[in-house]
Amino acid sequence: MESYWDKLYLKEGVINENRKKMDISPWFNQFTNDMIITLLTGERSYTMAGYFNEVSDDEKAERPSALVDETVTFVRAIREHLLGILVFQFVSPFLRHYFPYFKNKSDYYIQNMKFMNQRMDAIIKRRREEIENTPLDKPLQNDMLTSIITANTPRDINYNKIGDKEVMRPMTDPELRGIIFDGIVAGTDANTISFIIYYLAHYPDVKKKMLNEIDRTFQDDKTRPITENDIHNLKYCEAIVKEVSRIFTIVNTLQRCLDNNNEIGGYQWPAETMFRINIDAIHHNEEYWEEPNKFNPDRWMVEGFEPKKNSFIMFGGGLRVCPGRKLAMIELFCLMALLFRKYEIDLIDKEAPLKTESGVLTVCTELFVEIKLRN
Repeated sequence: MESYWDKLYLKEGVINENRKKMDISPWFNQFTNDMIITLLTGERSYTMAGYFNEVSDDEKAERPSALVDETVTFVRAIREHLLGILVFQFVSPFLRHYFPYFKNKSDYYIQNMKFMNQRMDAIIKRRREEIENTPLDKPLQNDMLTSIITANTPRDINYNKIGDKEVMRPMTDPELRGIIFDGIVAGTDANTISFIIYYLAHYPDVKKKMLNEIDRTFQDDKTRPITENDIHNLKYCEAIVKEVSRIFTIVNTLQRCLDNNNEIGGYQWPAETMFRINIDAIHHNEEYWEEPNKFNPDRWMVEGFEPKKNSFIMFGGGLRVCPGRKLAMIELFCLMALLFRKYEIDLIDKEAPLKTESGVLTVCTELFVEIKLRN
């Protein structure tokens, strides 16, 4: 991402022409796409290269165009599939079968799903063949797909297993596909980092504290890799991530289903009742938070501070808590440090409202910024 930005926005000619302005939100979307696909599948992803080719007038990414187009098409199919899920969830079968508009939509999303599944199945098939052709004494790739394919097989890295026969069997291809799909679509980091930039631009004192912490940690070294120790030292960055996630909730609701009859809120509810939990209301409830509508990362820096139980639901909770929560936090800390130790990033128009769309998630649709290198 840095190399693309340097070419597009930070070359001398671009700076002289005052073209250092960009919509930063698509860059974060493509960055997280490439990162999570590579982490999950072990295969390279090139959606950032595709976006660079789209916005660049002259230079093109130094990647084979066929690979770039293939990746972009695959990721687009995944995003389309998310929209398709809503159609099948909320539009009745009668409308989908007999009304031309909904039938055309339904047919399109079914074909899109078939294409997406074929691409995922091809990735799984290649990895299975690689594993089968790798001697037992040789290491395998270090990615999630390899780990879940080898689970409950002689190549499983976890030797001691406890569970019934059904749990102990290897996973089928549809099960593997479902896990990879969930991992790709579950990420909200691109939106979180966009909202962080927005709030930092409106709270310069918070931004100054963050920059001081980053500068202390890296000692003005803008190129060295981030270490585990660095991540532990970025306490104020962590506070900013949590406060932005509290005050501007990305996942609007959680869904839970009763497994038996129960009393909730003074009422009796039968088994299989579906509840939707309003996360934003909890994050702004005065019973749980002091000045809940105030953006205040310092609340997280008070010694011994812990939010009341179930009052901060950034990653859900209970048995269904987000399994990628630690990865998401590490990614956000690292991205904040990498960005702000090297670049000055400011909003083009601080008076402009934040542009978002809300559905299952609240997403940032546009965030125009000006960037320049820090002195």
